[in-house]
Amino acid sequence: MSESYNPGPVNPVSPAVVALFLAMLVIEIAFTLGNQGVVGGPGAVGWRAAAIQAYGFNGPVFDWMVTQGRWPTEHVMRFVTYLFVHGSITHMVVAGVILLALGKFVGDVFAWWAVLVVFFGAGIGGAAVWGLVLDDPRYLIGAFPGVYGLIGAFTYVIWLRLGQTGESRARAFALIGMLAVIQLVFGLYYFMIGVDGGTEWLADLAGFGCGFLLSFVVSPGGWQRLREKLRHD
Repeated sequence: MSESYNPGPVNPVSPAVVALFLAMLVIEIAFTLGNQGVVGGPGAVGWRAAAIQAYGFNGPVFDWMVTQGRWPTEHVMRFVTYLFVHGSITHMVVAGVILLALGKFVGDVFAWWAVLVVFFGAGIGGAAVWGLVLDDPRYLIGAFPGVYGLIGAFTYVIWLRLGQTGESRARAFALIGMLAVIQLVFGLYYFMIGVDGGTEWLADLAGFGCGFLLSFVVSPGGWQRLREKLRHD
């Protein structure tokens, strides 16, 4: 007697995406419980602030490394560690939900290691651009530059599929276009009411660009496809 395989209606989320989300969640739970005095004692109230200073990406520190040509591990690691430190539980939850949603789509197409390359590559690239272009003394924190990298990978997949069907590839950039408009509207609103809306948007958009470009290499058959395109061009 033969048994037929009946796959579930929903594919599981990539283990790489789940691992990223759980790492963010565990850290945020520790900060939240510490701030409420549930764990860690009185000193735990300052865990988040201490983590931001120790693991957040800092523009002046980056400028110092560039000008001095010195790259101590305790500061280089900020390119990655800042992605797991958030300003509040809301900040983390929003980033985590988008991470799971976009990671689910990208993880269905990309290998698990490619998802990690896009996420961390976008995080590193976003921080580097933010640090080089701006002179912002504040700390860059949160997973959004890496998440925007996954939006870049999502855009690449749609861009590729539209090209294969002969449709306009410009439609693939609808999501990032909408997000950019939303950020612009909020930026203008904060400016009008005299509130500093922050400069994180630059790291986010740079992360998107890095994620999109990295997808040309790390997507299935991407490197070979890129070589063939360059050869024909």
